[in-house]
Amino acid sequence: MSSGHVHDKGALSLEKLIEKVRGNSAFQKVGALAIFVGVVRGETSKGEKVQKLEVEAYEEKAEDVLSRICQDLKNREGVVDVQIHHFLGEFNVGEDLVYVLVAGSHRENVFPVLREAVERYKKEAPIFKKEYLITKEGTVKAHWVAENEKT
Repeated sequence: MSSGHVHDKGALSLEKLIEKVRGNSAFQKVGALAIFVGVVRGETSKGEKVQKLEVEAYEEKAEDVLSRICQDLKNREGVVDVQIHHFLGEFNVGEDLVYVLVAGSHRENVFPVLREAVERYKKEAPIFKKEYLITKEGTVKAHWVAENEKT
């Protein structure tokens, strides 16, 4: 049941994702469910104000990469399910960008896998962000940011 997908913004809620995972026939083995929710931050590390974010992907390749990561991590000891769902479109500050979920037997199984899933999708998936920043002068400037680049 492991899966990695890109979706249009709003196509999947966190509640629906959890419901889907709970419907897995192997869920009886689960004792821990860890979730990472990536959201649009309102400022960069340089203190610049973020107005909005646009997210695009090379969709077919991104789906393949996300699914491969999920399948790989699902093979770890004590892990029952791994899900990565990244959203595409235009986002305001505070809106959800990505859900990463790991279900496993014990918390010791899920926490390291959750972190690895997040680090890997950021490095490996062809997902691109365009940040719209408000300068100190009040004008808007836009630039592309690599997923693994801290802003």
